[in-house]
Amino acid sequence: MGNLCRKPKDNRQSIGFDNLENHTGNAGDHWSSPMDKYAGRHTVETSHPAIHSEAVNCLARIQPGFCLSGSKDQTLCLYNYCTNKLEDKWTGHEKEVTKICYGTFCQSIFSASRDKSINMWKRNTPNPVQQFKGHDLVVTALDINKDNTMLCSGSRDNTVKLWDVESGTSLTENNIHRNLVTDVKFIPESNLIVQTGEDKEVRLFDTRSLNVVHSFQRKQYIQTCCDVSPDGVYCLTCSNGFGGNGCEATLWDLRSRSIVHEYKGHTEAIDSCVFLPYHGTNLIATASRDFSVKIWDRDSKACICECVISGSGPLTSILCYGEPCIIVSSFNLGIQHLRFSLQNQTLIKEGSF
Repeated sequence: MGNLCRKPKDNRQSIGFDNLENHTGNAGDHWSSPMDKYAGRHTVETSHPAIHSEAVNCLARIQPGFCLSGSKDQTLCLYNYCTNKLEDKWTGHEKEVTKICYGTFCQSIFSASRDKSINMWKRNTPNPVQQFKGHDLVVTALDINKDNTMLCSGSRDNTVKLWDVESGTSLTENNIHRNLVTDVKFIPESNLIVQTGEDKEVRLFDTRSLNVVHSFQRKQYIQTCCDVSPDGVYCLTCSNGFGGNGCEATLWDLRSRSIVHEYKGHTEAIDSCVFLPYHGTNLIATASRDFSVKIWDRDSKACICECVISGSGPLTSILCYGEPCIIVSSFNLGIQHLRFSLQNQTLIKEGSF
């Protein structure tokens, strides 16, 4: 396949993702401004035509102003939520898309599916440029390492796999009885991967061997998702549950390998969580099947604001770049665009697409 993951040169070609145009001009300058300058700005909720025809299962970061999404309708979309423009759309999976991620250096999208495969996509290229096949059941977890050389995937076949991005070949795997994988994340500045599963376990794997090096204290409910702080110090996992039983997020210290806090307040399972990248703050966000997004103070455990999206059905995925916009996907109402003000401690629905 050639050098699919070669780091881009300084004179990047116009067909790459790095040349996506934002209506604000220099996106880096715009998004680095303090988000509180948006506090008190009047916004009017605006709904745009849905870019997917069925439930949206997953979102992924690419660059500020843009959202990558995967859906039960078997497609992936790239959407500019500043200009409300659908930039690109890919079709190729035989069943629904379950997880997606983006490689910054290789400028490629990776999608996992219920069809047991993982596809690699390029901008302005309708067909997959690489396929990764080897799982026996639906692929439920996907992440790419920092230098974009390895993919990690997990499946309901009880297997965690590492893949070579360049060749598409499986490097190694670990099959653990009853480990129905729900999520995986590479831990920055380490040789570790964190994995959650339906066996209620949170595990750490060594990327060099894919051996389990630590299993955290088992939770009471299925662990549905995870995220890792940018400094690699903390991990956040979330629980299944109903009627307020379970339904919590848990903060783990990856150094002491112990629980730091639990965040309780959702009444149904949490399916997505994220460390919010706001400079000078320690905030996390969770999205739940109770139709709500909650923002928490990481250290005090206080819920500082929430937004309930009536009629959305379960909320499936959440992303944020550090700007005031928070993007969340849903079963019934497509992708929701929320505006967060730290100064006012408000989270307001601004639109949908």
